[in-house]
Amino acid sequence: MNTLFEAPWLADLTTELPPNVRLQRLIGGLRAHFCCGAVALLRLEEEHLRPVVVDGLVSESLGRRFAVHQHPRLAALLARGEVTCFDHDSTLPDPYDGLLDALVGEPLPVHDCMGVALRIDGRPWGVLTLDALQTGTFDAAARAALAHCAVHVEAAIRMTRLEQENQALSRAGSPYAGDAPDEPALRAALDEGEILGRSEALTRLLHEMKLVATSDLPVLLLGETGVGKELFARLLHRHSPRRHQPLVHVNCAALPESLAESELFGHRRGAFSGAVTDRPGRFEAAEGGTLFLDEVGELPLSVQAKLLRTLQNGEIQRLGADEPRRVNVRVVAATNRHLRDLVAAGSFRADLYHRLSVYPVPIPPLRERGDDVLLLAGRFLEQNRARLGLRSLRLSGAAQAALRGYHWPGNIRELEHVISRAALKTLSRGASRHAIVTLEPEVLDLDALQDAAPLPAAAAPLPPSAPPAPRTLREAVDACQRQNIQTALEQHQGHWANAARQLGLDASNLHKLARRLGLK
Repeated sequence: MNTLFEAPWLADLTTELPPNVRLQRLIGGLRAHFCCGAVALLRLEEEHLRPVVVDGLVSESLGRRFAVHQHPRLAALLARGEVTCFDHDSTLPDPYDGLLDALVGEPLPVHDCMGVALRIDGRPWGVLTLDALQTGTFDAAARAALAHCAVHVEAAIRMTRLEQENQALSRAGSPYAGDAPDEPALRAALDEGEILGRSEALTRLLHEMKLVATSDLPVLLLGETGVGKELFARLLHRHSPRRHQPLVHVNCAALPESLAESELFGHRRGAFSGAVTDRPGRFEAAEGGTLFLDEVGELPLSVQAKLLRTLQNGEIQRLGADEPRRVNVRVVAATNRHLRDLVAAGSFRADLYHRLSVYPVPIPPLRERGDDVLLLAGRFLEQNRARLGLRSLRLSGAAQAALRGYHWPGNIRELEHVISRAALKTLSRGASRHAIVTLEPEVLDLDALQDAAPLPAAAAPLPPSAPPAPRTLREAVDACQRQNIQTALEQHQGHWANAARQLGLDASNLHKLARRLGLK
């Protein structure tokens, strides 16, 4: 090993660098200095340890969350608070089994492990871990050196946190720059929270979201099903001046039409049969905070009119009440439908659409986020490893390539189901819970999913014909929907999933609509 205090990466502590760059150089320098297979910096978040930066581990390891009570080596590091080594004959399972980058496609051999807990301002912050591929790598001198290195790592973390606090306090043009920064508002590189990804598309979106979060403008989150619109609504609230007030989630699609008005705006006793007491609605529950209207395109027209009045005047009126009430609520809405088309069809008010879409935010689908799919897969792999009681659960190199190449019409929700199903299938085929379980492309079944629901020859879409002149608005809407579905199916050669994406619908909803319209 080189002399510790001559290590070039120590100069980065006094150099102005982006937080991720400084920490990545630091971890890379430690790996070279100790001549080991992998180094990882993990932050303690409640009962989990989250990898912040790693060197020598597969990229999907950054998406994992290691529950401390499920990983005895990590728990021991946190409990002891000093440099601890786990020799090659240790019976405690290693959290990185199968995850060393040098061993993709092979089981992990016996190796040495060393680590130390980190503390910032007297409080536990996380752990620094080192893994070696050869036994005997970490001798007494290496243990002593790691104790010195831990001091420098803690200094780098402190420096990064101070830089983030200064940036938050001096944010140009922010009317809230004088607020005392709190931990959730300072996540940035060290703690981005629950939205996983490092792609350029996601990075741009997160930057935009944090800027618009400081305003009170209504935000309309747009995106396909499964992209995580609720997580982005939570991010907006967490970075807003309203973050200490309630965030109330309403699934508009689950509201019965007869009760939607009461749920949102409340009611007076006796307003309808069964209203035995006064009841506040979701707007009053969100007073001072944020109301998230998920699937807003499903709201009945009668409720849309009252919602428009609230957005315009900041007033609500309980069902059965004579007097309006003032409310101070920011509205964030989300939809996977094309509201412009609903407006054209007469099922969504144009004036409400313009009020809600003051700041529209398109959320990129998973297929446009590059290697983010592997980080998210890492999260789901660790969840399934713990759920199924496995020693280790990982992806083969071919499985990683398959995940990158798939189209992901169901986005992150579909990815979660694919990983869970593949883990169960592999286990059912005889994989041992005590071995390193590797998922191969064939158990992911991505080819079958890509070709799902092809249009049978006998059920080919009917050729467009001149329908009789519609007599009612409902008939006109049905005729328009029928024509659009037929056109989409023709363009995609009868592939229902692709037609659904073009039409902005979930595939199952498209099948239901087609049956109602007589196309199936």
